Parts: sequence; structure tokens; C-alpha cells
Amino acid sequence: MPIPSYFGPPSSSQNSFRRDTGREEREREEMPRLIEIPLLTHSTASAATTISRSATVRVLLTAFTILLVLHLTISPPSKSTYHSLFLSLSDNATAACHLLALTRRPHVAGTPANAAVAAYVLAALSFSSLPAHSVSYDVFLTYPLRRSLILSPSPRPSPGPTLAFDLVQEIYPGDPYADVAAEVLPTFHAYARSGAAAGPAAYANYGRLEDFAALRAAGVNVTGAVVLARYGKIYRGDIIKNAEDAGAAAAVVFTDAKDYGGGGQGRFPEGPGMPASGVQVGSTYRGSGDPTTPGWASASGCERWSAAEVAASGLMPGIPSLPVSAQDGEAILRTIGGQVAPDDWQGVEGAPLYRLGPGPGFLNLTYIGNETLATIQNVFAVIEGEEEPDRYVLLGNHRDAWTFGAVDPNSGTASLLEVAQRFGKLQKRGWKPRRTIILCNWDAEEYGLIGSTEWVEENREMLTSRAVAYLNVDSAVAGPGFHASATPQLDELLKQASEKVQDPDNSSQTLYESWVASNYSSLIGRLGGGGTDFTAFVQHVGVPSVDMFFGGGYPVYHSMYDDFVWMEKFGDPMFHRHVAEDHHFTYSISSTTSYLREWQNQRSASMWGLVALRLADEEFLPFNYISYASELQRSAKILEDDVLGMPVTFAPLYKSIKALKKAATKIDNQRKALERNFLSLNWRKDPLKVRELNDRLMMAERAFTDRDGLFGREWYKHLALTMPLRRQRAWTLRSHGVLYNMKCGGLPGL
Repeated sequence: MPIPSYFGPPSSSQNSFRRDTGREEREREEMPRLIEIPLLTHSTASAATTISRSATVRVLLTAFTILLVLHLTISPPSKSTYHSLFLSLSDNATAACHLLALTRRPHVAGTPANAAVAAYVLAALSFSSLPAHSVSYDVFLTYPLRRSLILSPSPRPSPGPTLAFDLVQEIYPGDPYADVAAEVLPTFHAYARSGAAAGPAAYANYGRLEDFAALRAAGVNVTGAVVLARYGKIYRGDIIKNAEDAGAAAAVVFTDAKDYGGGGQGRFPEGPGMPASGVQVGSTYRGSGDPTTPGWASASGCERWSAAEVAASGLMPGIPSLPVSAQDGEAILRTIGGQVAPDDWQGVEGAPLYRLGPGPGFLNLTYIGNETLATIQNVFAVIEGEEEPDRYVLLGNHRDAWTFGAVDPNSGTASLLEVAQRFGKLQKRGWKPRRTIILCNWDAEEYGLIGSTEWVEENREMLTSRAVAYLNVDSAVAGPGFHASATPQLDELLKQASEKVQDPDNSSQTLYESWVASNYSSLIGRLGGGGTDFTAFVQHVGVPSVDMFFGGGYPVYHSMYDDFVWMEKFGDPMFHRHVAEDHHFTYSISSTTSYLREWQNQRSASMWGLVALRLADEEFLPFNYISYASELQRSAKILEDDVLGMPVTFAPLYKSIKALKKAATKIDNQRKALERNFLSLNWRKDPLKVRELNDRLMMAERAFTDRDGLFGREWYKHLALTMPLRRQRAWTLRSHGVLYNMKCGGLPGL
């Protein structure tokens, strides 16, 4: 049978396929016959084959080992290696110097001093080799022009001495900031209504709704009175709103020694407590962002609400108010008669007996403010992601302070600059994040979260499609004890990160161990209450978020005594006396130079940065929506108990939560299945699957928002983490259409 032409060269004749018998015989004569070689029997031939195969295997193993060593030598370190390196790069002296430089002068939003601090932050970020820039907005701010508060023992023209309060925070002996104390703004309430009011003084405890209800129940009418209330339980803007709704003519809010006196440890500078003349200042605006541009960014030349429209919003006070010190508050209380206040309304031992009034003490209050447009600056640094540059992990802290701001907020600013410096060092060693990291330093937070809100409003669409998470640190360090609040899908990540960070107060244990050993009622809080710069990210866009800090409340909050000295002595006792200087400013805390020991600020930076690295570097986003469903289940039960007996059914709500848990379990199983394929590298060959799964995780939080917003408060769009109109309750659920508008019946994002 002729050979087909496609197996060989074409031929013109069949003769070309004839055998050459002569050539075959010659080849047989020249070729030795195997059977004539006696050593190569059948068994010895098999052994030779085995030896040959074994040698081949050894060669292959050697080659593989060499290639593996070369790969490990040449390839960059793993992401986890860089994360461990990040934790080892802390620099106590650098962070302390940052804090000292940031707090050398009072720097209220919109002032030249705060612009100088912005320039410092910008320079520090650039020095860390991070591309940095600033973004400016023209926003509506207020400053005090004239204030007075006069106390009479009874209404005029009755005879009797009057007391005109000086409304001044006193410089303490040896105050190293005495030379710049004159730059501290006079004590005031931002956005307070300008005007004058007079009336009998009435005491309203903490100024809560239940406190005014108790006054009514006791037959105390505060209509036309000047209400005296103390700080400590609710937002100051709500105190004034509650007083206004009760019919008061004006409000005075004092810093009671019971809440801010230092708990028997003494007053600053001897102890941590607020000095007798110390005053807590702050904003009274009950919204977020520039009051004149609700819902849109305050760009130069933009449309703005008029003063009448702002007033009609109900978010600005309708009565004048002033903050006063403990000593001034007690002076007023001594002139109030009437019923004795309940025991839990009284002050500390040695304080005068608190009575309800109204009168006979009579207050005459005047406040005139300067309402103006001022320029603020947000500062940013960007580390572009290598594989997913269009996915953003954001870290934020605000810079502006009512006075020096050593705790609030510049302990957080120093931590932000420390994180930036460590990121810069990692980059020099070859690290590149998978996703883009954006470091944000906000302005005008103290007035009403203005800098962050304006930026979020301006970049809403971009953040909706690209923001992975926002990590906020306001006051990083005020004392011992770690605290964190988060949207629930980040709970496990926080716990895992805290297991890698050493406890700053006990080097024998991790931060997690001290955290779980604390007596907190809930390990991780929720972000429904607003109050700092995560608000716009959570409430307006639906970005998974975290807020972290050490220490919590502290006695000298928002006073001129929140300075570097207080931080060194009481905010972190392990931050010992030292001498720090730079080419602008020389400042000696003591004549003895000592080396800095471990500072909680470093632990704040470590925890903050590590969480950011996990979110920026991990192939799969470390989100757990199963814990989210469990949290919603618990909250729904609380809400159901609250409305027990009312004609409300929770069946659709529980059905939706069940559907969420099922979807969360499904996506968690899908992630695990992809991770199990790691060795085969199948999932690496299909990055779209990873991207698609991550995007579902990222967008799930957005599904909890309603584009139309809450009824009557359209700016707030999150339906599960609801910001209450009066900040007296957090992590609330709306019984109607709660969760991703129950009409959807589930979370399409999962």
C-alpha cells in the first residue's frame, strides 16, 4: 500500500518506494548485534533504564530547587512581609515633633494660623515622598465679635449688686503658651444666634428632652427664662434646641466639675481636670457641611442659601447662647431658688445646692457674631495602586482646632503623618499597594464636618463607584484604652489587626487582649451617631467605615488647656519630658532632656495603617457581611421591643435580614472556593472573577442607602445606620422601608 503523500515528500513514481536491499545488508554487517554483547541481558537493560530515570528525576529536582531559590531571591517580598515591616517602622520622636509643631499656636478654621498648619501637613506628606496637594473651599463660618453675661440677684430695677462675668480662660503659672494665649478666640458657640436676651435663670441639668420633661412634671415653666444646662450627655446644639423648644429666651452651658473636674485627681496643671476657668467651646450647628450649600460643594461662586433659608432649615439655633466655666456656672446656681434639684442633678461634693428656679437670679446675655465666608483647605496625599488604581482606601483626620488641639484633633494628625512616613519607607523598599490609598487631612470639622462633607459632596459619584472603605481617626490619643466603631462588615478585620499590635500600656499582651478584657458593653460600636468626619462617607454615600481612638472623653476638651503639656502629662503618661525643636520654633517642656519612650500615638498609627494595608493589599476584600446580618438581627429585636404593642409587623424586616445572611454566606463560600484554587492559580488567570466578587462586597453597603434620603432630611441616605435628628441615639433602624428599602427584598449587591 503506497504511503499517503501528506506523510512524506511527493514522488513522481512508485519506484521511489522500492526497498534498497543492498544498502540494508551493508548496514546489518556494520551494526553490532545486541544479543552478542553478553552483559546486556534483559534484566540488566531494565536496571539501566531505572538508573537513567532516577538521574533524570535528580536533575529535574535540582533544577526546580535552583529555580525556586532564584524566584524567592529575585521576587519581591509578600504583602504580609511588608505589613510586618510597617509595624516595625515606628518613630516616636518624629510623631512627637509633629504634634509639637502642629499645636504651637491656636488654629481655628479659616484663620492664617490654620493655613500655616495646612502648609506644614502638606510639606510633611511631601517629605515622605508622597504626591500631595490641597483643595480649597469658601465656606460659611462665624467668629465672636462681642459677648457679655451679667448676673443680677433679682430682676432690675430691684436693688442689689450685679456680676459681669469676664468670660476669660485664665493662664496658669508657668504656662509655656502664655505668649500666644491672646490668639485664642474668645469663648463662644459657633453659629450661635446673634442678639440679646434677659430672663430669670432656670436649671435644666444636661438639657436633654427628658430633663425638660422632668421640669414640666415638676411644674417649672422655663418660658422666657435663660436656661442653664451642663455639658456631658448630648451635643451642645441639641441642648440649645431643646431649650428653645421649651420656650427659653437664651441658653448658658457650663462645664460642671462633676463631669470635667478630673475625678478627684486635681485640676490642670496639677491634675487632668478642667481648671475652674476652663470653658468648652464648640459648634451649635446640627447639620453637616456648609450650612449655605446643603447637598452641593461650596465651590467659589456657587449658589448659596440666604440667611433666611438657613434659619428656616431649623438646624441653626433660634436663641442666643454662651458657654461658661464651672466657676461661672456655680455663681449662677447660687442665685437660683425654687425646688431642690433631684440627687442625680446635683454637682460634686462641696458644690452649691442646685435648685431648679426659675429665678430669682436674673441673667442678661448678649452675643454678636461675625458671619463670613472663609477659605478652608483639605490636604491630600495619594499612593496609586498597582493593580486596581481605581479602587480607593481612604484614611482621614481633621486638622482645625478650637485652640491648640493637642488631643482634638492633632494627636490624630500626628498619627496620620506617622502613617504617611511609614508608607513612604515601604515604597522605598519596593512595596506597591494593590489598590490606591488616599490620605486626607480635613479642615473646618469643628464647625460641622465641613471640609470632609464638601469634598464628599463634590466627589459623590466617584466615591460611590470607587471607594472601598474610609478609616477615620479624630482624637487619636486622650488616655488609655482602645475604642473602635465601624460598619459591621469590618468587625473581624479590626479584631485581626488588633491581634498584631502590641498594647501600649502592657507590653506583655496584644492590643486585642486588652481590648476584650475591658469592661465596654460592646467591643465595637456603631457609626450611626455622626459627630466626626466619617459621617459624610457613611450617611451620604454608604462607604464602609471605621473610627478609632485611645482614651475617649477627656476633661479639657475644646478648651485652651488642650495643649502639648496636658498630652505629655496626662494624655499619655509614657510620653516623657523632652526637648523638641525645629527651625521655626523652640520649645522646652522641662530643663531635663530625656528620651521618648513608647507613645500610644504609635499604636494608633500602627492599628490605623495596618487596617489600611489589609484593605489596600489583600486579593479579596476582608469584608464579612455575615456579621452585618447578625448585627441587624439584634438591632431589629431592640426596635421591635421598643414599639411593642404598636400596629407594626416586623416579618418583612426579618425576612430581608434572613435573605441578607443567605447572600452573605453564599459570597463567603464563593471567596473560599476561589482561595482554595490558589495553588492551581486558576483564579489568577481570571482576575475578572476576583474583581467582580470584590465589587459586590464593596457595593453592598451602598445598597443600604436610598437616593431620596430620609424623610425631611434628604442629605442623610443610609437606612440602617441612621443619624438621629437630635444626637441622643445611634445605630437606629427605621421601621418603614428599613434596609435597602425592603421593596427590594434583598441586597442585589451581594
